[in-house]
Amino acid sequence: MVEVASALTIAGTDPTGGAGIQADLKSFQEREVYGMSVVTSVVAQNTLGVDDIYNLPVSFIEKQLNSVFQDIVPNAVKTGMIATVEMMEMVATVLKKQSVDYVIDPVMIAKSGHSLMEEPSRKVIREVLVPLATVVTPNVPEAEILVDFKITNTDDAKRAAKVIVTELGAKSAVVKGGHLMGEAIDVLYDGENFHYFKSARTDTKHTHGTGCTFSAVITAELAKGKSVVDAVATGKQFITDAIHYTLGVGKGNGPTNHWGYRLKGLPNQIRRR
Repeated sequence: MVEVASALTIAGTDPTGGAGIQADLKSFQEREVYGMSVVTSVVAQNTLGVDDIYNLPVSFIEKQLNSVFQDIVPNAVKTGMIATVEMMEMVATVLKKQSVDYVIDPVMIAKSGHSLMEEPSRKVIREVLVPLATVVTPNVPEAEILVDFKITNTDDAKRAAKVIVTELGAKSAVVKGGHLMGEAIDVLYDGENFHYFKSARTDTKHTHGTGCTFSAVITAELAKGKSVVDAVATGKQFITDAIHYTLGVGKGNGPTNHWGYRLKGLPNQIRRR
């Protein structure tokens, strides 16, 4: 029998497949781990935006979690957007009982720049979920909320990553540099050292689900026993390829390409078929 690592995503849905648990499961599959999911919210959305959200009862989300952990205990877990304080507190209670790597993608700001959470929810993320995390993966606006200061350059990102670890209690934090000027430099602080991950930018609007995919790949790599530094490095390369080899589907801001890494070196007419 072949042993395979497993990973669990706890998040909402995206029926067009670019973000949320759909993107997470695609990422797990591409990184050759067995993917599982617990749905927190059912979202009516597409590449043009969000039409409606239905939050599942917390008691039912807990039943889903218990079903997973009673049968196939994942090697690593990630959370995306968790809509309410009650959901967050329940998820934290369950995770505290488990000995698994935990990646939190602290989804608090929409692509449009609008806040997705009120202060009570942000407080629970900072004080309850982040201290449980093996890795926290905020973009710049999310990191600014977590650390309560502006981030305008790589030095600010370094400071923010360190604060998330030394003051908020995460084991490590990677502040993504996509919102900063110049190269897209992600800054990881692992509790001892800083690590930098650079990539060239791709001129495209098709970046829907980048945060979900990046954090899901990190989760998959941790599930396989990789170090945090190696997991982030793989995640950075994966999402860079996923953005560069964009599919161009959808009428709005389309999704990234979860098999983009397979297309390196292929002719454009094949890649764009």
